[in-house]
Amino acid sequence: MNEKFYALLGIIGPLVAYLSIGIAIFQSPWFSWERSALSDLGHSVDSSVAPIFNFGLSLAGFLIMIYIFTTFRKYAKYTATGFVISSFFLQLIATFDEVYGFLHFTVSILFFISLGVTSILYAYEKKSVFAVIVFIIWFSSWILYGLEIYSVGIAVPETISSVTVMLLLIYPAIKIYIMK
Repeated sequence: MNEKFYALLGIIGPLVAYLSIGIAIFQSPWFSWERSALSDLGHSVDSSVAPIFNFGLSLAGFLIMIYIFTTFRKYAKYTATGFVISSFFLQLIATFDEVYGFLHFTVSILFFISLGVTSILYAYEKKSVFAVIVFIIWFSSWILYGLEIYSVGIAVPETISSVTVMLLLIYPAIKIYIMK
């Protein structure tokens, strides 16, 4: 298979994650942006949509890893390491859902921290102003939530921070796909 195919996985992987999250939210009238965490959707005992949510995250992490190992690492070697770690933690979030308590909390924290570190790696490695902006958005979403500047559930900074960092994965995938 060629780089164009693998670059497509760099687009499809994040879309799978957000599509599964969106479907899970749509099918969960109890979910609230004001009170919930995204992981509430993946609770294997309390959530009827846990299979959709957890499988989507796991598959997304897998597809992203394939893209990173086959194509992205040629584009940004150090950032690729950050994304491998992030996608591994994404799969662990799906594997160790909220039923696992502190273990789930730990892998979730490590996932979101790894996203921030990955954006810094990208900014440094690619001399990217856009990546600096992504980091500022990532950082601000967590600081504003932590300081209770706005009153929302943790799902809001989870979504803002992950979507912005995923742009650093998707943008090169689109460029590679178009150029190959």
